Amino acid sequence: MARIIGGLTSSHIPAIGNAIARNLFEDPYWKPFFDGFPPIRAWLDEKQPDVAIVIYNDHGLNFFLDKMPTFAIGAAPEYRNDDEGWGIPTLPSFAGDPRLSWHIIEQLVGEEFDVCSCQEMTVDHGFTVPMQLFWDDWQKKPIRTVPISINTVQHPIPSPARCYKFGQALGRAIASYPSDQKVVILGTGGLSHQLDGQRAGFINKPFDLMCMDKIVSDPELLARYTAHDLVREAGAQGAEFILWLAMRGALQGHVQKLHGNYHVPISNTGAGTMLLENAD
Repeated sequence: MARIIGGLTSSHIPAIGNAIARNLFEDPYWKPFFDGFPPIRAWLDEKQPDVAIVIYNDHGLNFFLDKMPTFAIGAAPEYRNDDEGWGIPTLPSFAGDPRLSWHIIEQLVGEEFDVCSCQEMTVDHGFTVPMQLFWDDWQKKPIRTVPISINTVQHPIPSPARCYKFGQALGRAIASYPSDQKVVILGTGGLSHQLDGQRAGFINKPFDLMCMDKIVSDPELLARYTAHDLVREAGAQGAEFILWLAMRGALQGHVQKLHGNYHVPISNTGAGTMLLENAD
């Protein structure tokens, strides 16, 4: 049966993609952020997962304000990266795993989650930036991917509790997959940031650090927040924390934090990076 071996978290802002393309790993502004990833890459090299399920939010590439599914799951053989207009170089396609994708979709619908199944899906920086951060040589690795987009853009967005339950159902779906696969779940985005309005540039470091602590030991506490609570405490875009909660819900074993890093500011974003191991 398939096994979820761990969960990873990272910011996914497009400025990171530009920094990677420009090889700014030792730049004083970026170094404290990039220094958080070598321990996770070493863990991935040791564990060699077969599949990465990337939970992110689409930024207008597939869906826009006129049509925005709450949950959308890719079921394609590959996922092409399109030009988003941020100046980030377009990357080669990422390999998919349609058989696993359809199993997840069928199981989630069976648990009364209404998901949008996407047999064609392009991926933006929300997906590509974390993949580059965790696998600096991802093109050489036989890693397959399943993109899961959750709406954090057009309100009403799903509540933290709903996303945590979605993650739990995702974990059960993966556990029931009849193939010996090692799976890692990526919860991307956040942490606190606001890009516009009167609070543009808002960062709440104490709230971010509390979330990074409680997501390991007490995720149910975080699931009791409302979407409006997250906007108030973490900024309009800080509501992306629901993507982390979906990841955490999928981890059904004994969860242990092996590594964490927090750096601020990264383009006015509180950037939290974590490695959570999911033991049977």
